[in-house]
Amino acid sequence: MDSNTKRNIILNNYQNPQNRKRHDNDKNYIKINSRNISCIDNIDLYIKINNNIITDISFEGEACAITISSTSILTNLVKGKTIDEALNIINNYNNMIEGKEYNQEKLQDAIVYADISKQPSRKTCATLTWNGLYNKLLPLKK
Repeated sequence: MDSNTKRNIILNNYQNPQNRKRHDNDKNYIKINSRNISCIDNIDLYIKINNNIITDISFEGEACAITISSTSILTNLVKGKTIDEALNIINNYNNMIEGKEYNQEKLQDAIVYADISKQPSRKTCATLTWNGLYNKLLPLKK
């Protein structure tokens, strides 16, 4: 993927994020806060799980372009997936971020962050909500 396409995907997901919605008062959603104490990034993920499937996921909060856009991409990737499938996607993503072997097909638009391993200061931005979701889903794994 060329750099202009990557830039467009990142900007589009930042300026027009998918699944940006708050579910504070809905007891059917699990709220996960992901916060980077060294900057402005503070995102709440809202996930709804039925029969081991993520039936809905959304987010709200304030963050940089990388955090917002990667969260938008994350929500699109895991919606409708089982917990195991979502964990597998997140593992692939984190492998990519760390410069390790990963399955590109599973990541779809998330591959725009493949070069983030060369920018250590941006890794936290790119993985903040991914790791928050992973840590919440792992104990729910069946």
